[in-house]
Amino acid sequence: MKKRTLVSVLTCTMLAAAVTATAYADNSDYLKVIPNYDNPVGTFAKGPNGEDAVSADDVNLTDDQYAAIKDKHLKLAMLWAGAGEWYNGMTDGAKEECEKMGIDIVTTADAEFDPAQQATQIETAMGLDPDIILTLPVDPVSGTTAYQPAVDAGVKIAFADNSVNDYVGGDQYVAVCTGDQYGMGRTCADLIADAIGGKGKIGIIYYDTDYTVTNNRDNQFVRSIVENYPDIEIADMKGFAKETATGEVASAMLTQNPDLDAIYVSWDVAAEPVVAEIRSGGYPTKVVTIDLGGNNDLEMAQGGIVYGKSADMPYQIGGTMVKLAALSILGEEAPTYVVSDCIKMTKDNIEESWLAAMNTEPSDDVLKALGKK
Repeated sequence: MKKRTLVSVLTCTMLAAAVTATAYADNSDYLKVIPNYDNPVGTFAKGPNGEDAVSADDVNLTDDQYAAIKDKHLKLAMLWAGAGEWYNGMTDGAKEECEKMGIDIVTTADAEFDPAQQATQIETAMGLDPDIILTLPVDPVSGTTAYQPAVDAGVKIAFADNSVNDYVGGDQYVAVCTGDQYGMGRTCADLIADAIGGKGKIGIIYYDTDYTVTNNRDNQFVRSIVENYPDIEIADMKGFAKETATGEVASAMLTQNPDLDAIYVSWDVAAEPVVAEIRSGGYPTKVVTIDLGGNNDLEMAQGGIVYGKSADMPYQIGGTMVKLAALSILGEEAPTYVVSDCIKMTKDNIEESWLAAMNTEPSDDVLKALGKK
């Protein structure tokens, strides 16, 4: 995710590599391994306070509402957890809406997944008197205190992906806007089945920390494999808490299971060390993961180890966050949990997927590998 990573830097302990390995006789035994496996199951994941999801396609402003917001001469701050393609997509989507509404973007910050740094950035941003804050919290625990000055000042907060503890949509914040978490898990299950012809042995490298967004995706991937693909065996399942540790996790998994046909990894940047381990060991293993990203997308474009990806729509998410905050400022009813679409990307539709998700083309290197440059 930047990385668009969903790393939550909660404690130093959580940043140590956590490797969980269990051998089970039955795929269904893996259903209760990943944190938050007992979250409600359905078409869409529930919001942080049990809210039903509303599609981002249904969040719109009228021409009169755009004009009314423009007359207010608002100021907005963007305080992201990290940096990278995914965050750039959200920023670009938000900028487009801000231009339409005449909103001045007073600061954009990257906390580098440091809760203390994010708290300082919130404090600094408050000195610029923003009316709106768009943000992805690094830590849902310490974030409760870190965002309180903005709440007390009446700033309209729109969260990406996740909220913070003890906050309620429509009260301390306007809304959470995120991707279709269950949809991405289902899509990755379909992709890994496509990659191995619907039959074979797979490994799962999942995020072993209590972080709802990522947990929902990982858990739905496992459920979809168990429910829909009886000829696919989950041969091993290992967790990680630090994305740079996934190479070690993959090395252990592949040493124990050198005949794996494919591995699912929680997100794109975390998958890069896995790809490197597969390549260095010469294993006949494909990778499926989540989020767009230059290195792995180039690997895919070249017909290499990465077979496919699912991703949400960061450009749509960023723009929708601005719309939600604007509706709240106008006193209009706004949904408190909003979900964007997800995409299914393979080598055959990389360019179209980038345009849909990011409103931009992939890198020149990717386009050249696709024969389009």
